[in-house]
Amino acid sequence: MAADSSSPSKPKQTPLPESLKEQLTGFRSQLWKIKVAEAVLCGFFGLLASYLVVFGLDRVWATPATVRLAVLIGGTSLFVFFAPYWIHRWVFGHRREDQLARLIARRFPKLGDRLLGVVELQRQNEAEELLSPELRAAAMKNVAKEAKGRDFVQALPASRHRSWSLAVLATFAVAGAALVFVPKAGLNALKRWIMPLSDTPRYTFTRLEDFSKHMVVPYGESFDLALKLRDDSDNRPPLGTARYGAQPAVESALDDSGLYVFSFPGQQAQDFITIHIGDARHRISVEPTLRPTVESLSAVVTYPEYLELPEKRIDLRAGVLPVVVDSTVGLEATASRELQSASLVNRPLPLHEGLPDSEASPEPPPPSESSLRVHKRKLFAPAIPVTAHPAELTLSWTDVLGLEGAGRFRLRVDPVVDQAPSVYIQGIDRQRVMLEEETVEFDVLGEDDFGVKRIGIEWRGQFTKPTDETPANGELALADSGDTSDLQRLSEEVAFSPSTLGISPQKLIIRAYAEDFRPDGPRAYSDPITIFILTRDEHAQLLKNTFDGIIGELEDAARREQNNFDENQRLERLEDPKLQEDEARDRLQQQEAAEAENTERMQDLARRMEELLKDAVRNGEIDKETMTKIARAMQKMQELGNQDMPEVEQSLRDSQDQRSTPDQSKKDLQEAIEKQKDVLEKMQETIEEANEANRNFEASTFINRLKRAASEEDSIAAALIDSINSIIGMSVEGLDPADQRLIGELSMQQRRTASDVRWIQEDLGHFYARTQKEIHKELLTEMQASHVDTALDDNRERIAENQSYKSIAICKQWAEQLREWAAKLEGPKDGGGGGGGGGGGAGPNDDDFEFMLKVMRMIQKEQDIRSRTRALEQLRRSLGQIATP
Repeated sequence: MAADSSSPSKPKQTPLPESLKEQLTGFRSQLWKIKVAEAVLCGFFGLLASYLVVFGLDRVWATPATVRLAVLIGGTSLFVFFAPYWIHRWVFGHRREDQLARLIARRFPKLGDRLLGVVELQRQNEAEELLSPELRAAAMKNVAKEAKGRDFVQALPASRHRSWSLAVLATFAVAGAALVFVPKAGLNALKRWIMPLSDTPRYTFTRLEDFSKHMVVPYGESFDLALKLRDDSDNRPPLGTARYGAQPAVESALDDSGLYVFSFPGQQAQDFITIHIGDARHRISVEPTLRPTVESLSAVVTYPEYLELPEKRIDLRAGVLPVVVDSTVGLEATASRELQSASLVNRPLPLHEGLPDSEASPEPPPPSESSLRVHKRKLFAPAIPVTAHPAELTLSWTDVLGLEGAGRFRLRVDPVVDQAPSVYIQGIDRQRVMLEEETVEFDVLGEDDFGVKRIGIEWRGQFTKPTDETPANGELALADSGDTSDLQRLSEEVAFSPSTLGISPQKLIIRAYAEDFRPDGPRAYSDPITIFILTRDEHAQLLKNTFDGIIGELEDAARREQNNFDENQRLERLEDPKLQEDEARDRLQQQEAAEAENTERMQDLARRMEELLKDAVRNGEIDKETMTKIARAMQKMQELGNQDMPEVEQSLRDSQDQRSTPDQSKKDLQEAIEKQKDVLEKMQETIEEANEANRNFEASTFINRLKRAASEEDSIAAALIDSINSIIGMSVEGLDPADQRLIGELSMQQRRTASDVRWIQEDLGHFYARTQKEIHKELLTEMQASHVDTALDDNRERIAENQSYKSIAICKQWAEQLREWAAKLEGPKDGGGGGGGGGGGAGPNDDDFEFMLKVMRMIQKEQDIRSRTRALEQLRRSLGQIATP
């Protein structure tokens, strides 16, 4: 017993009175219910309120995803953060009696303190010797008794669960109303609220058809923005507004088709269009951009197959493209920006005037439109056939930005009919005389708009008197385009030699021709030239006539020089000081000009005289003495034109010099007069020399004229003999028409020959009167005694009556007689003078001149050989072209 009493007693806790414990438990339960309810209601309110915020904001604008995310986070934060905090504070923070006592002390301080003391007494663990259990129990009972009369509910903190309940009910009602009355908007807002980062579009009561949020508009050009109201739109506002950047708003009324069309002026700066239509709010970015342009445009022309031309690419700088009919035209263009599409409208136009109606209908076909192939910046139009109708091609294009081209390109395609080529003969007079062995050179030029295939010449002969020969008739191909079919110009130099081509003396009509590539296209011909191919007799007579003209002009130049000489003498008689006066100077100036003009005339006569000498050398039948006199006259004319007369002109110019003294001017004038006097003397000598040569020339022409008359008679006889079988014994009326024409032509030829013989007698009489040479008198007497002209006239009548046999005999008889008279004038072959008589033996100068003539003939012969060689080579090439198709 002693041991047990000495050990310390165990601690012993006194429990709270049961009534007090029940009161505290009820207070705690009530506190937890209220605060948990507040936390839950607050969380629901946050969710509902955030939903309603999104719903409300969406009614005003398209709430951005970031704002919706922030609203959702703010709403859920009440559940996620505030509710746990609130529960932790009021539930987990008020589980023990002392925590409850402190809360009650806020409302009932004294009671709370005593309750807190009781709770502390309960927790004390002293032994019984230190604190009597009875005393603690008594203290607890007193506090319990005092607390029993109090309502701890009044000590609860301020409660907001009813307010939160009302707020939740209100927000729930509003949210429910939104979902019930405007379910589309409500569900749309709910979706956008739950998934803020999704691309769910905002629901509006005013609903528009889908449209692009980005526009590319023409730079600086007015443009329209059309927005269409959807058929299921809940709201149909009568008016909408749109604003470009900070510019004034543009209004548009809703039209009958449900469109709002907003018209904006031209813009240059990139900005946004803000659209307000009902509750619909939209924003469109606008980018003003230059329209696409065509940087290059070319046409690819494929010509008709017969032209044999390669495909041709033509840069189209103008709006008109002439193309030959039956070609095809393709277009290729490069734009300034990548293209999306392109189209071409082909609109045929009425026929051109002048085109044959057989080629196409007078009414053009209807227009057609086709889409074109595009590749990046290029567009390609397919080949378009070119008909007789002109066509207007309209090209339009749209780039990848949706902008149409800056103006449509219009191209007019004008059909061109493949015309006949043009051909010309150049480098020769329209009329030309030549000897048979001469070669005349000229150029042939052929042109065609689509290529010359071949050029050449053709000739048609015509005899000026009846003959049994056949007139020349032929052609010569000069040049061929060969494999090159795009030669629009083809030319060739022609060396035409009658002897090479076997053409006898006659009149030739020469035309150049050109052929193009048209199937069955006719030849085109140039204007004709006429070439008279003369016999040597005819050529000599032509030279005689030319010589007569030169002598006449030389005499005229001498008269002018004499007049100038007389005027210069008048000026010389003036006193020295008067030569310095203006009147005298003007007269001297006029004299100088007159002398210069006469000098030029003399130089031209000398040039023509030189050509006459060359032609006389070429003739070969002009006697040496005549040639010598022509050469001397030519030499003197050259001296006059190149030396003597220019010296007179210079002296007259010196006499006008203002720096000269009167004495010097008079001296210069006197010097001019002296030189001019020598010029006049030389002119007279030249005229006499030329007249002497002309007389010899004329004498030699009598021989040629008589021979030509004999040849005419021979040709008449030959023509009658050739047709004798068909005309002998027939009356003129019974003859074949061709034979009648022949008889008429021969009759006219006999008449002309009789007239020529009559003129020979008359010219011979005048020539004898000037020369008084016995040979000419004897021949004239014989011709007059024979009555040859009358006999030939009588024979003409016999030919006209078809007395062919007798006419042939008479023609042969007079041909022989005429040749005898020519031989009589010609004299012996080794005689020096010929029919003109003249001079004695040959001197040194004559030997030199004869050598010069031989050299001239050799040079001419060499030139003729070269020319005929060229003509032969040309003929060979022509025959080769003909043989090779």
